[in-house]
Amino acid sequence: MKIAFFSTRSYDREYFDRENARAKHHIWYVEAPLQEETASLAQGYAAVCLFVNDRVTAAVAERLATVGVRLLALRCAGYNHVDLAAAERWGLTVVRVPAYSPHAVAEHTVALILTLNRKTHRAYNRVREGNFALENLMGFDLYGKAVGVVGTGKIGKVFAQIMMGFGCRVLGYDPFPDAELAAAGAEYVPLDDLLQRSDIVSLHCPLTEATYHLINADSLDLMRPGAMLINTGRGALIDTKAVVQALKSGHLGYLGLDVYEQEEGLFFHDFSNEIIQDDLIARLMTFPNVLITSHQAFFTHEAMTEIARTTLHNVTAFEQGLPLENAVRRGG
Repeated sequence: MKIAFFSTRSYDREYFDRENARAKHHIWYVEAPLQEETASLAQGYAAVCLFVNDRVTAAVAERLATVGVRLLALRCAGYNHVDLAAAERWGLTVVRVPAYSPHAVAEHTVALILTLNRKTHRAYNRVREGNFALENLMGFDLYGKAVGVVGTGKIGKVFAQIMMGFGCRVLGYDPFPDAELAAAGAEYVPLDDLLQRSDIVSLHCPLTEATYHLINADSLDLMRPGAMLINTGRGALIDTKAVVQALKSGHLGYLGLDVYEQEEGLFFHDFSNEIIQDDLIARLMTFPNVLITSHQAFFTHEAMTEIARTTLHNVTAFEQGLPLENAVRRGG
């Protein structure tokens, strides 16, 4: 099958070419993101492959269908960037990678916590400059701390289990509590209780209308003074302007982000020789208690291998008329 891959980088080509040696699809890699201006590039291709910052609006869905595209293959778990109603209206089938490596994202979440807490990034730079002083590098023991996990699906569950290994008390919030996690000692509580009782709050829920700006001025006020907030889920779970205010006031003690609500056009690009035009993220980067990584939590060998395998499996199943176990449907 002919597939146009959008928003591709060298590592995409490496892992998909390796997997495609068996699948034998015809792949064309495009560095540009998929949007209204670039949708016509898919002409002659029956499938397009999307990543997290590609956008399938109603207009894009129409253009893709018009040039002959029949399949939208997402190489990610989330699908909030796809207008499913428009895709259905234009006869576009949508498939995704529902799980690639929950361990990758969960472990990166722990890395953000440990780095923020023990300030290893600052210590690394100090020592390289010959500064071996310990001033302003004080951290705290994770043991015994309360960790709030918002969303205990595959990733949130793995993260919670890791934090239990540190001796933390885990508080969970999820419409569908995990029985195994509860049996292991996690306490499921309402969201307000979780925010009020947690030393660390970590977000692992999907982005929906209900979770948009789940963390806002009101929910930040509920959090303990000096608490840590981590987001490796979706950027728009957090109202960034409200978080900046909470950091400025000193109420929020630490912030770790691997996602950002305005990351499209910013993350996955090199702006080291340019002036960053996003004033909000520029402000965030001025805080010494903020750590930002550019959507790299998924980025492990194991995860990339599984993403490539599952994505091409989805395309092959569609091409051969087989059941689509990873199909995305409206309301589902």
